[in-house]
Amino acid sequence: MGKVAYYTQEGLDKLKAELNELKTKGRADIARQIAEARDKGDLSENAEYDAAKDAQGHLEAKIAQLEEVVGNARVIDESSIDTSKVSILSKVKIKNKKNGAVFTYSLVSEEEADLKASKISVQSPIGKGLLGKKAGDSAKIQTPGGEIEFEIMEIGL
Repeated sequence: MGKVAYYTQEGLDKLKAELNELKTKGRADIARQIAEARDKGDLSENAEYDAAKDAQGHLEAKIAQLEEVVGNARVIDESSIDTSKVSILSKVKIKNKKNGAVFTYSLVSEEEADLKASKISVQSPIGKGLLGKKAGDSAKIQTPGGEIEFEIMEIGL
């Protein structure tokens, strides 16, 4: 049994769409490549056939991994999130105490993290450092660039 991971409905829907794409289009593409390579003759010296079989193995491994992730996924009920403290799916406004820079991040599962969309993983150093804190609290967080102290300004959804 794999580890349970929590997702937004949107994040889980994306995973399911990717899995469906791999199972349908991905498998069909690989089958076509194998058939084309097989038509080229002697399989014992056919590099294209070997490459297509390798690709098939990688595809099936990816499908198996995604099936396990989807099977262990749980959707978070946003209405049950306590906004008095930082938790998964919290939208947190923080201020770097040293330089005054203000950031707003949503804390999400590792698989949904996307820095460009201001979504950071609860497993990241900043995510871990913010979990459980309340508005007004300070958090000293050890990052790859050194220790940074943040003030939690707001917590929402």
